[in-house]
Amino acid sequence: MTFPSTRRKLMTSLATTFSAIGLGTLLTGSALAKKDKDTGVHKYNRDGKPADSKSFITPYIIHNGLIYIAGQGANSNGPVGKDDIDSHVTKVMENVKGLVETGGGTMDSILQLTVYLTNLSDYDAMNKIFKTYFPNGGPARTTVAVAGLPGQSLVEINCIAAIVKK
Repeated sequence: MTFPSTRRKLMTSLATTFSAIGLGTLLTGSALAKKDKDTGVHKYNRDGKPADSKSFITPYIIHNGLIYIAGQGANSNGPVGKDDIDSHVTKVMENVKGLVETGGGTMDSILQLTVYLTNLSDYDAMNKIFKTYFPNGGPARTTVAVAGLPGQSLVEINCIAAIVKK
């Protein structure tokens, strides 16, 4: 066996070898990993159990220490009592809170939240209830008006939260 005589030849030889076997594979040890490698994306139902793989919409997904909550409308988890903005916002916030906590977060660990309102004149009423769920200050938030929402909901909210408890 002959060895390259210069540092440049050695580095070229190593680069060729590493690219042939894949440097990422070598460094991560994934050459020894199972074929069905965990992607780190975990889909869950409302009860915190793995979601049915045939489900069209997943209530929440956990990936890299974050909880991604699907849009929650007033009728997402059973019918809402009254057909007013206060009832709808309260129901939606309870849905969001339940999913975030089931996923290992808290209301304070919500990082980003998007609110969809069917009537922008409900903005102040929504904020009044919204503030009660975030006594320590709210997350980064966007609120937009939309033409309509599924299930005749007056509001829908989706969010991203950090996992803070196991």
